[in-house]
Amino acid sequence: MIQTGPIVIGWREWLALPGLGIAAIKAKIDTGARTSSLHVDTLAVDERDGGTWLRFSVSAGGRRHPSRVECAAPAIARRAVTDSGGHRTLRWFIRTPIVLGGASVEAEINLTDRRDMLFPMLLGRSALGDHFAVDPAVSYRCGRFSKRGFRDVP
Repeated sequence: MIQTGPIVIGWREWLALPGLGIAAIKAKIDTGARTSSLHVDTLAVDERDGGTWLRFSVSAGGRRHPSRVECAAPAIARRAVTDSGGHRTLRWFIRTPIVLGGASVEAEINLTDRRDMLFPMLLGRSALGDHFAVDPAVSYRCGRFSKRGFRDVP
């Protein structure tokens, strides 16, 4: 079947960040947030090859199957971000592919501390673009992740 129009996703989904070596990470889909955010456990900044590179670690795979992934990506910006509580912080941004519902899209993601949040990733509306439509009544429409990999939701 050929997909026409946006892919319908739920208010929370499993997605992949293949450019960072992350096969699966749980994300809250938030159309109220402009940018996407990724929880990082550690973050180091390096100047190399005439640019700024970020080295960071991400706990992915969920609470049942956590795995720490060491990542590196060039920084594309450092900008102020206002969170839902009105607090403004300066955050590093990267650009990387996101795979969700069989589609791959490039997205800007800021790196931050989300350890007190239920989801290690927040997917904001700028990443959704016209590729995805959100059904707020549905969860994991694109499948669930287990130690055996992704499986379709019945």
